[in-house]
Amino acid sequence: MSKVLLDATDRELIALLRENARASTAELARRLKLSRTTVQSRIERLERQRVIAGYTITVPDEIEASLVRAHVMITLVPKQSGAIETALRKIPEVRVLHSVSGPFDLIAIAAAASIGELDELIDRIGALDGVERTTSAIVLSTRIER
Repeated sequence: MSKVLLDATDRELIALLRENARASTAELARRLKLSRTTVQSRIERLERQRVIAGYTITVPDEIEASLVRAHVMITLVPKQSGAIETALRKIPEVRVLHSVSGPFDLIAIAAAASIGELDELIDRIGALDGVERTTSAIVLSTRIER
């Protein structure tokens, strides 16, 4: 992506969309003191430039807190990272995937409804063609989240 210059209005629009990605164009326009067509044009430009790469949802902390989470460290067979990443993207319980340096190639952050489901998930990850080994650490509590 080439360097994209954002003005103050673009940054404010992005901040409003981070608060509520479902806000109507009319609501955004009112808060920005701009016309609806101007706001719509800015959103379309930001999407085209991949400044806005997508929209997502936020699940309440109470629901997320009920899930069992784990960091799954994954060692790959050489030259298999693309295929493994593609396979992991298809597993909805994999929330985040990091490529890392050190003894592991990837770290997946996964969430499941129970220890049993988490165990099955880790087995599924380990069974993927190209995964050499997994090591997991179950999250007991979160001390800092920013």
